[in-house]
Amino acid sequence: MSRRLHFLAILGALLFSTLIAPHTVHAGPDRRGTSALTGIVIGPDDKPVAHAAVSYQSSAGTAAHAVHTDARGRFTIPKLPADNYDVRASANGIFSDWQKNVTIHAGETRSVTLHLIYAKQMPKAARFSSR
Repeated sequence: MSRRLHFLAILGALLFSTLIAPHTVHAGPDRRGTSALTGIVIGPDDKPVAHAAVSYQSSAGTAAHAVHTDARGRFTIPKLPADNYDVRASANGIFSDWQKNVTIHAGETRSVTLHLIYAKQMPKAARFSSR
């Protein structure tokens, strides 16, 4: 009986710590670095693009993450580890090219300008006529 009570006590403590204890939710990568990536997204009309999505990932191939530009087309990604990053922007079906291997050293703030240059278009279905 004491083993069962001991087991229930441990199980209760685990449930309590899981359900009641405060949690930290990270949106994006585990950011423990001292570097930052900042920049601006420019549209085809050469004007800053508000609320554009900026995708970034380590050039080593880790999962991509995204931030959005502010009302002036600017973005900041703080607390990045020193690494090489691939960065791309998109808005309203228009994308920039990937800027590959953007090197950021420890404690450095690096700035990039991303130009939206082309529209993503779906290929038109081929039409065949029957004779």
